[in-house]
Amino acid sequence: MKGLGRWFHRPILSVVVVFYDMRREAERTLYSLTPAYQRGVSAWEYEVIAVDNGSRHPLDPTEVRRFGPQFRHQFYPTDSPSPCVALNAMVKSARGRHVMCCIDGARILSPGILRRTLDILSLFAHPFVYTLGMHLGRELQNQALLNGYNQRVEDELLNTVDWRSNGYQLFRVACLAASSRHGPFGPMTESNCFAMLKADYLALGGYDERFQAAGGGYCNPDFFNRIHETAQFQPVRLLGEATFHQFHGGAATNVPPDQHPGPIMAKEYRAIRDQDFRPVYREPVYWGECPGEFRSLLG
Repeated sequence: MKGLGRWFHRPILSVVVVFYDMRREAERTLYSLTPAYQRGVSAWEYEVIAVDNGSRHPLDPTEVRRFGPQFRHQFYPTDSPSPCVALNAMVKSARGRHVMCCIDGARILSPGILRRTLDILSLFAHPFVYTLGMHLGRELQNQALLNGYNQRVEDELLNTVDWRSNGYQLFRVACLAASSRHGPFGPMTESNCFAMLKADYLALGGYDERFQAAGGGYCNPDFFNRIHETAQFQPVRLLGEATFHQFHGGAATNVPPDQHPGPIMAKEYRAIRDQDFRPVYREPVYWGECPGEFRSLLG
């Protein structure tokens, strides 16, 4: 009956995380969503939906459930390399009034994201809460791989900090992602971890499913633009928090600069929007604190 009780209790927040052949990365990402890691949250406040987007080597549902009763696994059968359709489907099935979308399951969350997000969601009529993006390693992974960076090197790097006990230590072994290169108070072009009302997500149409390039192409910057073009949404950026990208052979993040699929992504965007991509940005409300490990980003 306890299990049934948890199911019928509606969580405040549904966290949807998309994976594609990420068994190594998923263990860390899902751990970073547990109450043992996230500070000041209880299991009843949220659920986590780990969705495999047509993975050849999907996650083990039993292993996913071991992270807690609020975790569940969903395999989404598809041949598409884009996560848009799967993510939209999982948001529709989410039980929470609010949803948090993590389109790239290779990203470890910092330990204050859930609590700060939960605190903010009730303060605005139409909130859009989002975080900075970081890459594990001293330089962007597109460049780092040319200098020998790989999963083994990354594993060794993560062993140099006690991130499982204090996730803020990840800031010591990471650098700003290209989308966040202007720093904690500068403009951004996308966020790989954001939260909003489920009803608002669905009313906006979710991710545009016409984006079918590997990894979704420009689907995430496009969604970020649409939010910032819509006056009813209040952007809120979490200070002192971020997601940390693990090296996994990503379509855009883990290829050499001269092999980056940018031209293909730009072509698809033009075909869908009938214009070149240009970022749209509104100054957000800033919310949070700046732990010592984060302050190096402040200059």
